[in-house]
Amino acid sequence: MSKASLRRVDKLLSSMGYGTRRDIARLARTGRISLDQTELLDAAMRIPVSADLPNRMQVAGSPLDPLSGLVVLMDKPLGVTCSHKEAGSLVYEMLPPRWRRRNPVVSTIGRLDKQTTGLLLLTDDGSLLHRVISPRSQIRKTYRATLARPLDGTEIALFNSGTLKLRGDDKPLAPAKLEAISTTEVLITVTEGRYHQVRRMFAAVGNFIETLRREKLGDLCLPDNLAPGQWRLLSKEEIALVFR
Repeated sequence: MSKASLRRVDKLLSSMGYGTRRDIARLARTGRISLDQTELLDAAMRIPVSADLPNRMQVAGSPLDPLSGLVVLMDKPLGVTCSHKEAGSLVYEMLPPRWRRRNPVVSTIGRLDKQTTGLLLLTDDGSLLHRVISPRSQIRKTYRATLARPLDGTEIALFNSGTLKLRGDDKPLAPAKLEAISTTEVLITVTEGRYHQVRRMFAAVGNFIETLRREKLGDLCLPDNLAPGQWRLLSKEEIALVFR
């Protein structure tokens, strides 16, 4: 184990939101931190930090939280905001309270507006976050939308043309794929992330989105067994699906 992989217990746990370094020292002194079933009474002790540490370490009787680099898949509910500071219900309130104190901070990878539901990723990995949202990555985002008015038959060709301009924008949109499920229900896949893009696309053709749900990011699909507000951690293999 390299020296660079060693970290003080108090610094590690403080960065994971367990409290101040003084709080961690108190937990250690009272025997509430253990590694491989052995109590760590000195919070200043340096321990090797490896991927299996959450399986080997316990804090206050519970397994250690995921280490830095976590990626969360959430089914974002209606009426919840992707923000740290705005008023009302926030997506971060659905995660363990301690996670809001982590450093690096856990943030959403892009945003879904308050009235949009579905697939949302959150992470404390800044490089991954910027890779996903970077325009250069051209990550495909697939939404299911219900419309206020029936399609008129021109939308598929127009959205795919690469010539549609949104109100207030100088640059036309990149081609987008539109698939009609019915006259008022569609799947739409875009590779950009402009402000309220999908809603504005339909507004540009005189229509209005009544419900909007993101179902897919790259090849990563929202699981059917994940209820609104529920979340789970992603594996490296699942994260790779985003870039396919």
